[in-house]
Amino acid sequence: MIPYFSDLSANERTYLAWIRTAVSLMGFGFLIERFDVFLVYTTRGAVLNNGLHMRASEWLGLGMILLGAVLILLATRTFYRNCRLIQAEAETPYHGTTVERGLTALLVGLALFLVLYVGYQLTSLN
Repeated sequence: MIPYFSDLSANERTYLAWIRTAVSLMGFGFLIERFDVFLVYTTRGAVLNNGLHMRASEWLGLGMILLGAVLILLATRTFYRNCRLIQAEAETPYHGTTVERGLTALLVGLALFLVLYVGYQLTSLN
């Protein structure tokens, strides 16, 4: 029997959840990066407003792809740190909430930007 197997398995499941989140974030970033192609195609017959910022979706998509890559690196670092701490005999306090709070704030900011951006694009097409 592997010592601390249930704790190590829970750590691995958490790591895989972070990886799935990062891959989803990267896929969503790619979708957003290509959103301008969709807008050009749907507005081909319409008169485009000069305030229509097509480049913003490209930068936001690229940022989300990079955020997904950074998230994979952070998740891997945390996974190995937690493996060492689980197998160590000494007790250590838990202190892993700063990165998670920062990522949560960043994702909420991205979501608000997307709502405002898509809302602006839709109102400028009318």
